Amino acid sequence: MEFIKPDTRFDFLRFARTAAIISIVVIAVGVVSLLFHGGPKLGIDFAGGTLIQVKFDKETTAGEIRKALNQIDMGGSIIQRFGAAQDNEYLIRTELSEAELENLSGLVEKALAEHYDHDHFEIRRVEMVGAAVGKDLRQKGILSILYAMIGILVYVTWRFELRYALGAIIALIHDIVITVGIFSLLDKEFTLPVIAALLAIIGYSLNDTIVVFDRIRENVRASGRKPLRDIMNASINQILSRTLLTSLTTLLVVGALFFLGGAVIHDFAFALMVGVIVGTYSSIFIATPTVLAWERIWPAAARGKKRIS
Repeated sequence: MEFIKPDTRFDFLRFARTAAIISIVVIAVGVVSLLFHGGPKLGIDFAGGTLIQVKFDKETTAGEIRKALNQIDMGGSIIQRFGAAQDNEYLIRTELSEAELENLSGLVEKALAEHYDHDHFEIRRVEMVGAAVGKDLRQKGILSILYAMIGILVYVTWRFELRYALGAIIALIHDIVITVGIFSLLDKEFTLPVIAALLAIIGYSLNDTIVVFDRIRENVRASGRKPLRDIMNASINQILSRTLLTSLTTLLVVGALFFLGGAVIHDFAFALMVGVIVGTYSSIFIATPTVLAWERIWPAAARGKKRIS
């Protein structure tokens, strides 16, 4: 099935400079947001503390919940709505020492019962993470992303050559930074599922980039001394239908998770949606122009090699 004929002649690389400017602006906005917020907003998984999810059978407000918690000195907790407004569910998050976390669920239930009555609410989830565990998870999450990048650099260098690997890594860093920046702009929390989504984004974006690079390499071998820029444009046009079909079908699945999967996996699905869109864009407008820029600065012929073999 083809949306677009492989013999189209759209000049993608003509927009490489514009795409680079757009990416730099988006990344800069995300970095400013991160600086303004003092870094990513960490969830319980990484920051430590406790999180309690409560469902009420009638409409209430965060102020009313805070009023009920004042009697157990938890009025300063972070209280926010969870899921759709009609669900009447709230998350109560507090940062306490590990000793103070013991029996906290029972204390919260007792305080809410005095204010709402036992029959009008249900504690649906309690998550407790100590500060040391949260720090360990945070470090391992960061290391997992770094190790993935190093592994990709080695793999692509072995399969193609270093210029391809750098183009792929720059595109992946671009995708991760933009996704993290969007999460910061929307004040969304970073949790273990979001880290899993970032790793999935790395895999998806790399796969898309490898498909483009494979076609470029095949066409370089078959096209003799044809200008590299023309070969790259032709290669992108040839795999454009496949790229769009893959991205659209992936977005359909991720979109179903986002809209129908419930609030628990909402942020995971949102990160994947952003990653699929940005990853498809970066494979064409970031990774490929990076390889072309390298070739212009340091031609393969000058090093006694075949051009992008």
